Amino acid sequence: MAFDRPLEEFIHDAALLRQALTHSSYANEGYRKEIHNERLEFLGDAVLQLVVTEWLYRQNPAWSEGQLSQARAAIVCEETLAEAAVSWNLGPRLLLGRGEERSGGRYKPSLLADAMEAVIGAVYLSEGFDVARQFVLETMAFALNSLEGREAGRDHKTALNEWLRRHGWEAQYQVVGSYGPDHAKTFEVEVAVNGEPKLRAIGRSKKEAEQQAARQLLRQLVEQESQTQS
Repeated sequence: MAFDRPLEEFIHDAALLRQALTHSSYANEGYRKEIHNERLEFLGDAVLQLVVTEWLYRQNPAWSEGQLSQARAAIVCEETLAEAAVSWNLGPRLLLGRGEERSGGRYKPSLLADAMEAVIGAVYLSEGFDVARQFVLETMAFALNSLEGREAGRDHKTALNEWLRRHGWEAQYQVVGSYGPDHAKTFEVEVAVNGEPKLRAIGRSKKEAEQQAARQLLRQLVEQESQTQS
């Protein structure tokens, strides 16, 4: 994966972008007066953590705090951030001191990861949180989608039943339609709670449609509960 858009589309402040790409080894060389990227890295890490945490929270309403923390740690790590930095071609743009340059600093995962966080911080300062959120979700989509894929086999019906049971409710599923030829049918399932229809979902099998309906309804119920409590 590689992004074909320039970073300048997300960071209109040229000075901030330069700072984000400036390693301390470059700034600290005696004759230079540059601001390095460590403060931006600190800020960008906070923005990254918030955006990824919110995404995980909304996408996986049945997860416990421990599950959310584990998933976030798998996404917000040096390896993933370094891969994201390569996608933005940050290595060749880094401003490095002579020592870091000679030691292959442009290819060090730690430097690339730090620079990626600094860039996120620069996007936030330059364009605000909404743009920074969009930037993070686009940049980290490969990791977020990979996580989504790993969770595709989760039993959402069980998760929904557990949530409903705490409220004294129960889910019922009914096939309300099937479409297409026998070898490639699509099924539509309606999920109800205590006999009251809630929503419909489709799938390539009855089981898949039920799982999709359970996933969507659980997310909806948790969001409604969260809004009521806030």
